[in-house]
Amino acid sequence: MSDSSEYIPPKVWTWDKESGGRFANINRPIAGSTHEKELPVGKHPLQLYSLGTPNGIKVTILLEELLALGHEGAEYDAFIINIGEGQQFSSGFVQVNPNSKIPALLDRSTDPSTRVFESGAILVYLAEKFGEFLPSDPSERAECMSWLFWQMGSAPYLGGGFGHFYAYAPEKYEYPINRYAMEVKRQLDLLDKNLDSREYICGDDYNISDIAIHSWYGTLVLNNAYNSAEFLDVESYKNLGRWAKQITERPAYKRGSLVNRKPNGPDDKAILERHDASDIKI
Repeated sequence: MSDSSEYIPPKVWTWDKESGGRFANINRPIAGSTHEKELPVGKHPLQLYSLGTPNGIKVTILLEELLALGHEGAEYDAFIINIGEGQQFSSGFVQVNPNSKIPALLDRSTDPSTRVFESGAILVYLAEKFGEFLPSDPSERAECMSWLFWQMGSAPYLGGGFGHFYAYAPEKYEYPINRYAMEVKRQLDLLDKNLDSREYICGDDYNISDIAIHSWYGTLVLNNAYNSAEFLDVESYKNLGRWAKQITERPAYKRGSLVNRKPNGPDDKAILERHDASDIKI
């Protein structure tokens, strides 16, 4: 006898707006804008439209690293895009990122302006533009790009897979939680083994692969994602934990991770928007 609660897929899938858990109201099966609204424009050449999510802080951390090295051209305006209110579906945002996902960057120092979307692409664009945090040696560059692309391909298993079903789904479902937990554990073990003989992801030097991977997996092992540290036994990944803590001590990390976030309590110095260095108080 079959379980009466078993889901039987229809012959043709249709959109049920009421299903999907916490993020049901911001996901939809069609692309394009839902309303007309232009994006705000600040005073700096680099305009960032984002939110302080793992993908969002990748960019603000790199920008703060570049500014710390003295690159004045990395000054930026960071405007918050509230995905809970559907601001990513405005006509202005869709012009910068047709995929309606944060972050999106508009470089107004070029003629015409250059749009860059997808967080990994933004990291590469900025690293190449300023000649920092991306190795010039072909072999070292390939290693860096390999780990960057690894993160871009692996994080959906962590966020959209494990994180969604463990923390955000309307109910706890054993099969997807176990399936995605196994994959995430494998990813954590991979990173931990890699860092056994390396200070950073690619070796002795900190680069954009560290920034990208830390935003997801460093956050996870420091128990700042999904309240899942005990469940995933993150303390067992000693090398990964060492690396994660080391990066959080970087001044640029501390600054960049505060941008485009709503403060969580009186001691949180997060800021919704950033337009000048003085906006960040540490």
